[in-house]
Amino acid sequence: MSGTQAGLVVAVFIACAVEATEALTIVMAVGVTRSWRSALVGVGVALVALAALTAALGPALTALPINVLRGAVGGLLLVFGLQWLRKAILRASGLKSYHDENAAYAEESRAAGDAGPVAPGIDPYAFFVSFKGTLLEGLEVVFIALTFGSNQKDVPLAAAAAAAAVLVMVGIGVLIRAPLARVPENTLKFVVGVMLTSFGTFWGGEGVHAHWPGGEVALPVLIAGYLAFALIAVAALRRLQTARDEVLSRPVRA
Repeated sequence: MSGTQAGLVVAVFIACAVEATEALTIVMAVGVTRSWRSALVGVGVALVALAALTAALGPALTALPINVLRGAVGGLLLVFGLQWLRKAILRASGLKSYHDENAAYAEESRAAGDAGPVAPGIDPYAFFVSFKGTLLEGLEVVFIALTFGSNQKDVPLAAAAAAAAVLVMVGIGVLIRAPLARVPENTLKFVVGVMLTSFGTFWGGEGVHAHWPGGEVALPVLIAGYLAFALIAVAALRRLQTARDEVLSRPVRA
């Protein structure tokens, strides 16, 4: 396995683990509060839709010329990764609240409890909430797996990493029967932001015929560079936040 393939597996696994954690929280909340049967049916229908989408888009992406594919995928990953990285920097610096699975679970449970009595048979609320949550988070899983896999001409490897991440998270959820609050989700999002941004830059450059010094060796350098930038940004924002708090806390002189 090459370095790029190893990076692909790690990035896909971590990113998909984050999405699976968020989908699992939604499904568990409506399943426990309303109807497990309806929630699981919603999950099943969403998985069928995602499988059909993957089957349709996978061959189409791999049929594109490699430079066109890498340019397009690199640009998408760069935009997607920068969004993750921006939010991760804001959370780490204290300017944005951390994502809390316990709080998310409690909120979903309250909403499910306020939705009225559980309908006999398939409960529409439990079905649609589980379907929507699984579909939306699953679309990100499909996007990540297809873009990484098609760019490396190895969709099966990316799909296997994505499936492994989902199975691991679901397995943990079944075992503990509680939200995965102990999963370091915010740290994982920070890592994913760095990885997606780095791969997007690398592949986007290749798509426009840029020649990276050392070839694949440039990828770890990009990862280290973006990580250093993100950590410096976090430290700088924390200092600004501290300085602002000190100014605001000073007594106003008459």
